Amino acid sequence: MGILSRLRVVPDATVENPRIAAQYAPPVMNGNYYGFNDGFSYQDVTIDLASAMSVPSVMKCRNLICGIIAGIPLELYKKSTGEELGSPVWLEQPDERQPRAVTMAYTIQSLIFNSVAYWEVTAVYSDDGRPARFAWVANERVTARYNKRSTEIIGYMVDGAERPMNGVSSLITFQSLNPAVLVSGARTIRAALDIQRAAAIAAATPIASGHIKNSGADLPEPVVQGLLASWKAARSSRSTAYLTSTLDFIPTSFSPKDMMYTEAIQAQSTEIARLMNVPAYMLSSDANASMTYQNILDARKEFFAYTLAPYVCAVEDRLSMNDITANGNMVRFAVDETFLRVDATTRLATIEKLLSLQLITLDQAKEMEDLSPNGDAS
Repeated sequence: MGILSRLRVVPDATVENPRIAAQYAPPVMNGNYYGFNDGFSYQDVTIDLASAMSVPSVMKCRNLICGIIAGIPLELYKKSTGEELGSPVWLEQPDERQPRAVTMAYTIQSLIFNSVAYWEVTAVYSDDGRPARFAWVANERVTARYNKRSTEIIGYMVDGAERPMNGVSSLITFQSLNPAVLVSGARTIRAALDIQRAAAIAAATPIASGHIKNSGADLPEPVVQGLLASWKAARSSRSTAYLTSTLDFIPTSFSPKDMMYTEAIQAQSTEIARLMNVPAYMLSSDANASMTYQNILDARKEFFAYTLAPYVCAVEDRLSMNDITANGNMVRFAVDETFLRVDATTRLATIEKLLSLQLITLDQAKEMEDLSPNGDAS
């Protein structure tokens, strides 16, 4: 067979180049809202992002999670040895149009509120076809196409246009470990909006709420509306009111203070903290102001483990998959060197102990503190 092959009597076997898919068709992990949902339709159990972000507690949770993770750099490591490798350009700046932190912040935001984030592949490497540049895509621009049983995604459309499943213009997805807040927390966020709306009405009313009783002849609707508008406008400019003998103002039995708007807002703030896995004291919720003593590093470790880790893991594992990163390498956030970095005294004591045991060299010790070793011009 080898002789015939060399004489070209037998055609060479076709060798296909490995096809790197920028998107593995992911299974549908969350149930569809085809049922009654306890009497609520799909629209009743979801809320839009703009409304959710108008709640201060939701906004603060979003800023805490997205801001911290976006500020942590990404690094490339070798799985077998843990050696840090040189980071490719896309890892330091996925989108050439903006800083890495901006792209990462909105990626985490999509994971929080929609449980899925999308990156568009804008460039690929010529040697292996892996993505070289990305661009974050807003969730509302993306429409997924499902198989007949709606158990697996078979394609994506962006702005109504079909996208390829690999190569330039294809999408890669990040799946969150947590449910979408816009779905799981819709009722909680709506309750917070209702309380804020009621408090705003009370604040806009210069005097206690009530009604005007007419003891005379019935007034037509236009006259009634004009009377109420004049009453509100007059109360905004002066505290003294005048009514005719046939009109009486009867205040309601509950004042804004009796309605306990402040307490209700604090209670909803605590509920939102539970919803988004953020310690309530970080949202200044008075009901949870008491806490045991802990130093800053311990508080950060707890916050990372219970709040940030699921989103960090979702991004790390997706970027470490073989369609993006070469097999044998992995992507990790430099958490220990940034957010969880210990104080200088503790670090130096650890380095001194390692040096005394001859476990590291002096140059390695300098590298641990980001100091250039002797003779290294860099």
